[in-house]
Amino acid sequence: MAKQDENQEETETEYKERKVKFEIYGREMIEKIVNSSGNSGRVYLPPDWIGTKVKVIKC
Repeated sequence: MAKQDENQEETETEYKERKVKFEIYGREMIEKIVNSSGNSGRVYLPPDWIGTKVKVIKC
């Protein structure tokens, strides 16, 4: 059973490190660094973006 768990961990690591290509159409782009905020991360965006739909891609 330990061998199966070990193989699953390796597969999950490979999946996390694999990069994929995205093609996105939009109006504006901002590149930011995520800052710590309690137990999660935070990115501040311009106030005129409030109420709009955004997508986040980890590079």
